[in-house]
Amino acid sequence: MRVGVICRDPGHPLLVGAARELGAAGHRVEWGEPDPADPADVYLLKARTPAALGLARALELRGAVVVNSPGATGNCQDRAWMAATVLAAGLPFVATSAGPQGFPAVVKSRHSRKDDLVAGVRDAAELAELTARWPGEPLVYQPFLPGDGWDHKLWVVGEQVFGELRRSELADGDRRSVDHRPRYPELALRCGDAFGLTVYGVDVLEVAGEPVIVDVNAFPGIRGQAGAPRALAELVGAAGPAGGSVGGFGSGFGGVRP
Repeated sequence: MRVGVICRDPGHPLLVGAARELGAAGHRVEWGEPDPADPADVYLLKARTPAALGLARALELRGAVVVNSPGATGNCQDRAWMAATVLAAGLPFVATSAGPQGFPAVVKSRHSRKDDLVAGVRDAAELAELTARWPGEPLVYQPFLPGDGWDHKLWVVGEQVFGELRRSELADGDRRSVDHRPRYPELALRCGDAFGLTVYGVDVLEVAGEPVIVDVNAFPGIRGQAGAPRALAELVGAAGPAGGSVGGFGSGFGGVRP
């Protein structure tokens, strides 16, 4: 089977590890600019630029399987759409609006991309200063949530969930060890169902003992997670002509690192 990779960084350890697993299984991994006139069987869509999405759509029209689909990847970049979709699925998501509903607040670029805006503001003066530095940028606003100071990072590959804890960018203090709650992997899998994603990340905060989803990312950079490259290779094998589907090779929680 031919497997193409659409990415900005071909040296990313997740992609390199998955390519090694695929090669060992007898598949051919193709890097570089794909040819829509001669598509591979499966493509991994790691890049999220407009050019990459357009190319992926062309390949999909030619009959190639694209993981994740360009439609789902593009939708996931719109944080307003994200909030509406998660809430419609009955999942807990941070309140998101087109204007500030009070302070302190978190201000984000409406359209998620590399080096986009994510910042906390304490009052209207800080907000005015911030927006002056980002003229014309479409924004969304969320309340500052009084969490426990930790971001629960969950990554899903097919039905396998991996995770770790990272100190929140908007919190102070030293690292400490905290365990994920048992229901967090289920929340992550339900996000994938709602978004139509197969490889994705979910960021969760715990507020007053309850999980609140604050972000969902299509095909994130999953680093340092033992088993993730093999899980991705298995997913690709299931998505190809012989497998006939995406996913379906088991589930589990890949472990949590403090």
